[in-house]
Amino acid sequence: MTQGTDPTGGPAQPGSLNPYERLGISPDASFDDVQAAKQARLAEVGEDPMLRARIEAAYDAVLMDRLKERQQGKVSTAALNASQREAAKPAAKPAAGKPALPSMPSLPALPRPALNLTAPALPRFALAEGRERWFPIAGGAVLLGILLLTPAANAELVLAFATVLTVVNLQRRLGRLLPAVGWSVLLLSAGLLLGGLLVSAIDPSLPLGLPLAPPQVQSLPALVLLVLGALLIA
Repeated sequence: MTQGTDPTGGPAQPGSLNPYERLGISPDASFDDVQAAKQARLAEVGEDPMLRARIEAAYDAVLMDRLKERQQGKVSTAALNASQREAAKPAAKPAAGKPALPSMPSLPALPRPALNLTAPALPRFALAEGRERWFPIAGGAVLLGILLLTPAANAELVLAFATVLTVVNLQRRLGRLLPAVGWSVLLLSAGLLLGGLLVSAIDPSLPLGLPLAPPQVQSLPALVLLVLGALLIA
């Protein structure tokens, strides 16, 4: 390694301090040691501008010396020592019987959802008692009168009220809303299907005894089935 230059920029004079001696470090000092030595020397000289300038010049000379060595392909003593220390460290040996690849973190076991599926129970048929009996009978009688005595345009509204009446009564008897709605929709659909077959089977030329329009005739079986379902399904 070169001995560096004098901080003033000229060649080193006999008896003068080279940059390493001025900073108080050895030529194989690491970069961190050079930094620490510079700060220590600046703290020692205080605010003296001339001494501070010499220390700064010595620091720059050391850096330039290191840069020239790198450009010439030389390895500094500090870098060589660091490489030797790194090589001297014992390499960590993988545990016997275990792969060298990093293991993936194990995911927590998720609980399996328990599916409690029960077969749908067949309906029981029993005549309602008390309020569950007279409520659909009275409501069905009123709706039947409205269906027969009012214009045919009210047939859909009558069936809507009859469906609601059946849902309410079945919910009270079954204790569950979803089965009550399901049975009511099923009864309404079956009644409308029967009513459609009845309308198609009746000859329009035959007198019915009452001035009933086809929508009223089709709604009669649906209304009857809804009322019977509200009374019998339990």
